[in-house]
Amino acid sequence: MEDKRAGFVGLGLMGNLMAANAISAGWQVSGWNRSPDALTRLQDLGGVAVARIADMRHLPTIVFMLPDLPHIEEAARGLLESWEQNPPAPHTVLLVMSSVSPTGIQEFGRRVREVSAGNAQVVDAPVSGGTKGAADGTLAIMAGADDEEAFHRVEPLLGSMGTMVRHLGPLGAGSLAKACNQLVVGTTTAALAEAAELAERSGLDPAALFEVLAGGLAASRVLDIVGPRLAAKDYTPTGPAKFMHKDLSFVLAAAGAVGAVTPMAAACVELYGELKRQGLGGQDLAVVRQAISNLSHGAAQAAEGTLAP
Repeated sequence: MEDKRAGFVGLGLMGNLMAANAISAGWQVSGWNRSPDALTRLQDLGGVAVARIADMRHLPTIVFMLPDLPHIEEAARGLLESWEQNPPAPHTVLLVMSSVSPTGIQEFGRRVREVSAGNAQVVDAPVSGGTKGAADGTLAIMAGADDEEAFHRVEPLLGSMGTMVRHLGPLGAGSLAKACNQLVVGTTTAALAEAAELAERSGLDPAALFEVLAGGLAASRVLDIVGPRLAAKDYTPTGPAKFMHKDLSFVLAAAGAVGAVTPMAAACVELYGELKRQGLGGQDLAVVRQAISNLSHGAAQAAEGTLAP
């Protein structure tokens, strides 16, 4: 009989919605979050709040949805220490659904396997689809697992949160796929932001422009979802823009490891780094339009200074 117990570590914008869908699908969810408000929401949905992540040590699957791998490693420290003393049951899975370094997750997987006496392993399964996909349960989930059986054990849980669930290879494959996803999303969003700024400064309505683009070869899911926010200059967070800088840095690291050239990623790492320097990192990804506008303003001021007598 399928064991439908799962732990969730990190109940933020994405994690809270993902856990809610798991509960709706019949999973018994235990959750931990630094903010107590998120735990109250989980309990209202029928989940159980735990005081310590180590209290999840007996669960067959523990999901981590925290900003980056260092946060996960810190949060999991007590859990792993408990496993060193008393190893978990065989086939335990730590399911990392955050966007993390493809090489870093492999090292974390080796550490987990070592401290658990081989009874636990890591599966990386980052997601794409944003808060809308998380709310609707339609996330695209790209997974990496050294043991394909481990993937199949967590596949029903993943299926409660996403409609496209694919095992792509060994541990780290999911994170590499997510890095490629972010390369496309990050560069496309930046290109649309440039188009919106160019159009508006030239007297065109960006919303009307995007409507026309959606009927041609430039049509994309990024245009459909992010385009309206870019046109309206609506930067209410659905996911902090600063994370794109992190994710594109993973692209550069992965490319360097295999000798691939990624000029678009390199350019956008600089752009999203500039976005963070401007103090815009906590706003929505669409705020890259504001970052570009600020650069344009700065360039115009510099040009005026050059031409001044």
